[in-house]
Amino acid sequence: MQVIQYFQQHWRDILWSAGVLAAAIGVAFIVRLIAFSALRRFTRNRGTVLGQSLVTHGRQPSHWILPFVAVLVVLPGLPLPKSLLNALEHISGLGIVASVAWLSIVLIAVTADILTTRYRIDVADNLTARRIQTQFIMVRRLGVILVVLLATAVGLMTFPAIKHIGVSILASAGVASLVVGMAMKDTLSNLIAGVQIAFAQPFRIGDAVVIDNEFGWIEEIGMMYVMVRIWDLRRLVVPLSYFLTNPIQNWTRTSADLLAYTYLNVDYKTPVDAVRAELTRILEASPLWNRNVNALQVSDSDSHTMQLRALMDVRNSSDAWDLRCVVREKLIAFMQKNYPNCLPRYRGEFEGSPTKLNLGGGSANSISIRDRAVPTQIQFPGAENSLRRIG
Repeated sequence: MQVIQYFQQHWRDILWSAGVLAAAIGVAFIVRLIAFSALRRFTRNRGTVLGQSLVTHGRQPSHWILPFVAVLVVLPGLPLPKSLLNALEHISGLGIVASVAWLSIVLIAVTADILTTRYRIDVADNLTARRIQTQFIMVRRLGVILVVLLATAVGLMTFPAIKHIGVSILASAGVASLVVGMAMKDTLSNLIAGVQIAFAQPFRIGDAVVIDNEFGWIEEIGMMYVMVRIWDLRRLVVPLSYFLTNPIQNWTRTSADLLAYTYLNVDYKTPVDAVRAELTRILEASPLWNRNVNALQVSDSDSHTMQLRALMDVRNSSDAWDLRCVVREKLIAFMQKNYPNCLPRYRGEFEGSPTKLNLGGGSANSISIRDRAVPTQIQFPGAENSLRRIG
C-alpha cells in the first residue's frame, strides 16, 4: 500500500527518473555503436591485431559496462527516495564489478592474441615462440581465476550481512584448508605441476616428445592434463603430475634440429664405400636433408651380418621420420639392384657327396640343418646327404 501511495503521489518524479535512465542507457548504446564502428573501420584500414582483437572480444562486455556506467552517472540527480537510489546504486555497482571483471578477462584474451600473432609457432625457428606461449597459457588461466575470485569477493563485500559470515569463514579457514587439501590432493598436485611446467619448461607447446614409448607432439597444456598428439593422430591425455615423477624424451628442447638415423643389416661382403656414396646421392636429392650431417658407419656386427647406420640431420621431427623411411627404402632398393648377394643370408655346407644328393628318390634319408641354439632335423625322401648350417 505504501508503494502504491508513493507512486500515486510522486508518479511524475518516477516517470521522469525512468525516462532519464532509459535515455542514459540509450546514449550509452549509441556511444558503444559509434565507438565500435570507428574501431572496426580503423582496424579494417590498418589491419592491426590489437584492433581486431578488441572488436572480437570486447563486443559482449561493452553491452553491459557502458549502460551500468551511464546509470551510475545519472542516479545521484534523480528525484527518487534514498532507499530506492541506494538499491539502484548497489545493483549498478555489482553490474560494474562484473563488467570490469569481464573486461579484464577480455584484456587477457587480447594480450594472448597479440602474443600469438607476434610469436608464431607455425614457422621453422619457433623455439622462443613456443617458450613464451607455454608460459602465457598458464599465466592466462591463473589470471582468469584470480579475476573471478576478486570480483566475487568485491561483490560479496558490498552486502553487510556477508561480512559477518566472512569472519566465521576466516576463523575456520585453517581446518577447512586441511580438509580441502586432503580431498583435492591430486588436483592441487596437478595445479602446482602446471605452474612448475609453465616456468621451468621441460617441454613446450609443439615439442616432439616420447612418453611411454609413444611418439607425438605437445598439442595442449591444460590446468590438469597435457594433450599429446600421437603420430597416427591419436591423442594421449597425461596428467600434469606425471611429468614431475616420470622421465620423458624431448626431441626439441633446445632446437628443432634433429639427427635422423636408419639401420641396415647386410652381409660381410657388402662394399661399404659404395653404400656410403649412394647415401650421399640420396641425401643430396632430398629436400628433407638439412645438409650438415651425412655419415654411414658400421655400427655393429654379429656372427651372420654387419649393421650399417646411416646418420643425417633434419630440420624437425616430421622430416626426421620421413627421411629415415626414404633412406631405408632407397638403400634397400640399391642393394637389391646392384649387390643382391650382399643382402643378409645364411651360409651352409654339405656333408658327404653333394653329387649323389637326390631329393626325389624313394629311400628315406635326411638333410640336417644345425642351428647353434636349436638343432633341427628335417627329413627329405631320397636324400643321402646332410646340409649343416655354419653361419
